Amino acid sequence: MKTAQVNIRAESIGGSGPLLVIAGPCVIESADVVLHTAAGLREICRGLALPFVFKSSYDKANRSSISSFRGPGMERGLRVLADVRASLNVPVISDVHSVGEVEAASGVLDALQIPAFLSRQTDLILAASRAGKPVNIKKAQFLSPWEMKNVVEKFISTGNRALMLTERGTAFGYNNLVVDMRSIPVMRSLGYPVVFDATHSVQLPGGQGTASGGQREFALTLAMAAVAAGADGVFLEVHPEPEKALCDGPNMIPLDDVREFLETLKRIKEAAQ
Repeated sequence: MKTAQVNIRAESIGGSGPLLVIAGPCVIESADVVLHTAAGLREICRGLALPFVFKSSYDKANRSSISSFRGPGMERGLRVLADVRASLNVPVISDVHSVGEVEAASGVLDALQIPAFLSRQTDLILAASRAGKPVNIKKAQFLSPWEMKNVVEKFISTGNRALMLTERGTAFGYNNLVVDMRSIPVMRSLGYPVVFDATHSVQLPGGQGTASGGQREFALTLAMAAVAAGADGVFLEVHPEPEKALCDGPNMIPLDDVREFLETLKRIKEAAQ
C-alpha cells in the first residue's frame, strides 16, 4: 500500500519513493560535532541517492536524571541548526516540547517533531499542525499502533496533511522495549508515511540508573525487519564517537558505520517495492 507523499524542502517520503533518512546526534553537543556529523551524513546519503533530513535536539526535555545533559536550549540550538541548514543545504528537524516553542522553531526548522511521550498532547499537536510545516509524530511507548488514528485525526483537523508517524518501540516490563512489526502496516494503513526509529527502539530506558542504556548491536536487525515490513523512512541517532556522546551513546550508530547500514536497508527497500 502506498502512502501519501510528504515533502520536506527538496526531500520527500512516502508514495513510491526511496527510503528517507532522518539522522544526526541525539542532542546538540557543540556546533563542531553537529556540522561534522551532518556533512558526513549528507555525503553518505548523496552517494546512495537517499533523501536526507538532519536531526538533532536543542533540548532533551525528557531525561532520566536532573544531572543529565539536555543541550544548549532553544535559542542557541536553533542557531546551530540554522547554520547546518544554510551551510550544507540540507533540511533540518528537531523536537518541540510545548506550544510556546512552536513559533520560534518553525521559523528555522523545515519540519517539526513531537516526541513520543508528548504524542497525545492535543494542544501541542494542533499548534504544530497550524504552523504549516511537515510534522513527524513519534508513537508513544504506551500506545498501540491503532490508537495513532486519534493522533492523526487531531493533526489533520487543521487542514495540514504533511504528517509522518514514527515507530520507536513499546514499553515491555522494566527498562526494556519491544518492537511489534505489525505496527508498520497498521500505521501505514492510516494513509501517512511511517518512519522506523532504529536507535531509540534498542534503547533501555533508565537502564543505567541515572541514564538510559542501549543495544546498538540490534539496531540493524530491527531496521531490516521494519523496512521489509514497509517502513517509508528510517530514523538514526548518529555520532562520530558514541562512547563519548553526552546523551544516548549506547544506542547511537558510529558515523563510520552508517554507509554500510544504509546500503543494506536500501537493498531491502528496493526488493520490497
